[in-house]
Amino acid sequence: MLAADRRSAEAYILDQFADADLVLLGEDHAIRQTLAFVRDLVPQLHRAGVHNLVVEFGAEEDQHELDRLLTSPGYDADALKRLMFRYNSAWSWVEYRDLYEAAWRLNRSLPAGAPPFRIVNMSYVYRWHEFAAPRTPDVLQRVFWRGTVDGFRARVIEDQVLRRGEKALVLTGTPHAFTRYAMPRVEDNNEGFCGFDANWLGNRLLRRHPDRVVSVLVHQPFPNLPGRQPALVQPAQGAIERIMAELGNAPRGFDLKNAAMGALPDRSYYAMCHPDFTMADLFDGYLFLAPFRELEPATVDPGFVDASNIAEALRNYPDPDWKSPPRDLAGFRAHLAGMAEEIRNRYRSVE
Repeated sequence: MLAADRRSAEAYILDQFADADLVLLGEDHAIRQTLAFVRDLVPQLHRAGVHNLVVEFGAEEDQHELDRLLTSPGYDADALKRLMFRYNSAWSWVEYRDLYEAAWRLNRSLPAGAPPFRIVNMSYVYRWHEFAAPRTPDVLQRVFWRGTVDGFRARVIEDQVLRRGEKALVLTGTPHAFTRYAMPRVEDNNEGFCGFDANWLGNRLLRRHPDRVVSVLVHQPFPNLPGRQPALVQPAQGAIERIMAELGNAPRGFDLKNAAMGALPDRSYYAMCHPDFTMADLFDGYLFLAPFRELEPATVDPGFVDASNIAEALRNYPDPDWKSPPRDLAGFRAHLAGMAEEIRNRYRSVE
């Protein structure tokens, strides 16, 4: 099956930049192996002429400070931790901050005059303290005061990467990395009772820069069809894990678009409203790092929230309509630990 495409995971990602300026890597958040892979890829990206890693979990307001910190003589772990907190007070995962240290170490090793490696924050500080149920346009305009999230992110990438004539690996949550694919939704008054959302980050970038964007999906569970159990299913009905097991489960990248692996049918939520859906309809390429039974959550930092910042953490707690905000420091720390356990349970369910 993969006789003609047995590239290592690292080589596969680097090869994508031969024909693209932006490679969108769709991740299931906070998976240790994914973040370790990206961390270790930083020096190889720079050697290949890719000088930017664009990340979801950082605020554009802090870009000048981040640039300074990643080129400073000493590594300031506390300052970088504060930048992560400023964007998302519940994002304690250590491995996301490891990306900063990898960039800093690389920059310290570069010869004089070499372009530094940048981490580009593509989001902004949302005003979650303005949120009130139900979600209405007025409420969302107060929370997302600088505009729709993915519209803002697309503009940042254009300004910070494309208009500078540069290239970037973009690490973002899976839906934000959709380019050709439109997310389905049930709509009572549409033909076929289907509607589609094609305004994700990758959709926007591909429309405006059709020859410069490639999307790659990191191995992850897929949501099942509405009302079906289990809630999560394996991509391509388990075919990818079976094929990779035959190849020894070595980390690999492979094409989906115009490739045999892309012809694998999928029957997950992503197939809803998309007749004869295959993996090639979802992403251009695929990155396999480990089977589900081996994938693990990233590391929770129990000191991310403490007495000095708990008031702000509670005031701007993200996505309060998804999960009830904690009430105190003990509750907040329990919430952080519970995020890791939720990932463990989710991956166990698809073994």
